Order: sequence, then C-alpha cells, then structure tokens
Amino acid sequence: MRWLKRGLRVLPSQSAYALWAQSYPAQAHNPLMALEEAALRAFLPDLRGLDVLDVGCGSGRWLKLAQADGARRALGIDSSAAMLRRAGPGTALATMTALPFPAASFDLLLCALAIGHLPDHQPALAEMARLLRPDGLLLLSDFHSVQHWRGAQRTFRAANGRVYAVEHYPRTVADFWQVGERVGLRLCGLSEPALEVGGPPVVLVLAWQKQA
Repeated sequence: MRWLKRGLRVLPSQSAYALWAQSYPAQAHNPLMALEEAALRAFLPDLRGLDVLDVGCGSGRWLKLAQADGARRALGIDSSAAMLRRAGPGTALATMTALPFPAASFDLLLCALAIGHLPDHQPALAEMARLLRPDGLLLLSDFHSVQHWRGAQRTFRAANGRVYAVEHYPRTVADFWQVGERVGLRLCGLSEPALEVGGPPVVLVLAWQKQA
C-alpha cells in the first residue's frame, strides 16, 4: 500500500481487492499501517467479554487481533469474497451499508481503512450505529484527507506486476463528525498521526460512542 502521485489507473474497490487478495497480508505490512494500528489500539478497551464486529475486515487483520485479545465473540464482514477467503472463519459476505445483524448486537465495532472506499459514508455510519449497544464504541480509521490534497493515492501492486490505485473518497474530521452526530454517535477520541515528527498526518483515527 504505497503512496504515489496521481496518474495510475484507478480501480473500483471490488475490482482492486479481487486482484490484491492473493498477496494481501493479515497483518500491518508497511509503516503507514503500523502507525494506523498503533493509533487505533490506543483507543481499544479491554476486549475480554465483549462482542466485536470488524466492518470491512479484509484479510482479517483486526479480526484476528480481537480474537487474540479475548473478545467473547469476534466476527467480520467484507464485500470482497476473495479477501474473506484469506480471513477465514467467523466472517460473512456483506456490505457496510447492509450489515446482517440485529440492532444492538455488539459492544465494539472496528472499521479500519475501509470506509474511504464509499462515495457516501452516511449509510455505513448509520448501520454501524444501529448495531452498537448503548455506550458501545466504534473505532474507525481512514487515510488522512491531507494526503489526498497533497496528490497521494492508495495503491497496490498486482500479481501481474502492474501498480493500480484504489478508489478513495477523502473526508475531513468535520465531514465525519457531522454525519456521526446525525446517526447518534458522539465523537470521544481523535488521532492524526504522522510518519515523522512535524510531518503531515497520514492517518485519521476516530473513536465514537453510541449515545444511550
């Protein structure tokens, strides 16, 4: 997941992950993802006894961490069948805008580097809010909009050796905050880490609490 200047062929996320899945690791595999993981982990509660859903689980990175950290139930959904084959058990094929669970089913939802693929983030946030129990927590990460305005893209190298960009829709903190308020989520934590001291932020991490 390198960052390159614009000019590459941009693929819809479904097409991109169909190509990328065969080589996509189930762990943070570059400095940016390691930074995102550390920033998101800083907001994680004790997972023991909690019901956790990884929304847009991909190859299962956060799902596996939740299981290892003692979650009572850890499940994942993704819209890419190819990625789910890498994620393994406890996963289901679904979109972020139609999550196949009853309301108030989970104590914690994770959505890592996935919501940026959606042209409209409100339906997904509304669905995630629906699934949270009162005072439940949603931890969400995205590539920082500053990087988009600097000309960077989300990219990957396919098995054919070609580098592609993946569709991505940049959003500011205000964009997320306004929608969160509408769907019953209260912003309770924010992190904008950079790869180097004094450098521009590369990741945005938001912590939301479901309003009782």
